[in-house]
Amino acid sequence: MRNSEINSRSVTANSVDAVEMKLDEHTLRDLEIFESSSIGPSLFELCNLTRTDGGVEVLRRRMENPWANAENIRATQDAIVFIMSLRDVFSKLPSYITRHAQQYQREILVIATQANRLEFAIGAMSLWINHDRHYQGIVRGVQITSGLIRQLREFLSQPELDQSLGELAPLIAEMRELVASPLLEKVPDKDVSQSWFWPILRMDQTFRIHNKGTILRILELIYELDALVAMAEVTRKYGFVMPTVEQGPLSAQAQGLVHLFVKEPIANPLQLNQQSRVLFLTGPNMAGKTTYMRAFATALYLAHLGMGVPAAEFRFSPAQRMFSSINLSDDLRSGVSYFRAEALRVKAVAEAIALGYRVVALMDEPFKGTNVKDALDASLSILKRFADMNGCLFMFSSHLIELGDHIASTCQIRCVHFEAGETEGSLQFDYRLHDGISTQRLGVRVLVEEGVFALLDAANKLRQKSKKN
Repeated sequence: MRNSEINSRSVTANSVDAVEMKLDEHTLRDLEIFESSSIGPSLFELCNLTRTDGGVEVLRRRMENPWANAENIRATQDAIVFIMSLRDVFSKLPSYITRHAQQYQREILVIATQANRLEFAIGAMSLWINHDRHYQGIVRGVQITSGLIRQLREFLSQPELDQSLGELAPLIAEMRELVASPLLEKVPDKDVSQSWFWPILRMDQTFRIHNKGTILRILELIYELDALVAMAEVTRKYGFVMPTVEQGPLSAQAQGLVHLFVKEPIANPLQLNQQSRVLFLTGPNMAGKTTYMRAFATALYLAHLGMGVPAAEFRFSPAQRMFSSINLSDDLRSGVSYFRAEALRVKAVAEAIALGYRVVALMDEPFKGTNVKDALDASLSILKRFADMNGCLFMFSSHLIELGDHIASTCQIRCVHFEAGETEGSLQFDYRLHDGISTQRLGVRVLVEEGVFALLDAANKLRQKSKKN
């Protein structure tokens, strides 16, 4: 997008009304939403406790398009909390049978289309006698769909569902209305597989002609419920806390925040608001900066889905765009250098801000692809501009501790750090967040501990000795 186009479309922050929060492909990869960079599961795989093929697709669609407004988020939260309180009720939701019911609707089978009783009798008799394979397929499909309707009647008859909350309420109401439609109401409450061909083929007409759209919509509703049940089960299984959704300026705060992919994680607090909209992170490698950034981004993402989050307490007002810049690489085929890739990530954030979106952005040690002087100047320029961006939130980690001297007086930037201690000559990390800027420089120390210098010195001595001999 050209600068002139950005300027012509630029609006004041918070003026864009968006239903869904958008994450670009890079952010989805950084947060391992659908692809894992390690041997562990992706976030989608961890959340996919669905029991139907359609439920898998609905869950994926939800995770591709999280909510961006408080009303929708609360509606999903209410549905999930309701489902969690009635696990036995929702265990009766039809599952495996839906695949076969869907297949029956898609399968190419001969059908008796006649409405007139005499014409139907002739057509049905011909189908029964001359198309045995098709007829057997119809019998299976009718039996399966009738079973689906019976299971739904049992599920929907549970009085607890009368009190359904959030987005669950209209789904249950619509499903009840569809199942009670005049033609489906005639589906018997017994196995129909032993019926003679006439009622079988009449029901086939009902399912594949007169009520085909109704059956397909019922399946869609089951899949929506299946995805919600899976989200509720994940929230319960991992002991996630349901966040408090707030109106007003973009903000996020938490107590006991952890990353759900870390075994035995150390919990940390979080506070980002319009008085401190930039969190500047410093500290040595391996101390916990990147994990903390991922923990925040993942929790915020789950919160926008309407799910619980891995924290003791979490409060937020919704964002409309989320960007991360954690795992970057150059692109030799396209001629994009590492520094150019870093600049393009910052540009993507800037474009979203210029268009008026409520943006959350995470920059993990940006500008590593250039010299220290350029990196310092670029980081300082970006940090000061981020601090001025009303209605947005930022996390920015860096090893350039010299930045502290330049941003100390900027009240919208809060400086925090992780640090390393020493026990019996070895580095130890407590992975706890501390106020202020780290002054530790441990690069040479880590190389010493890993024995890199000792190996090189020993190799050099051997070479020198070899030359003398």
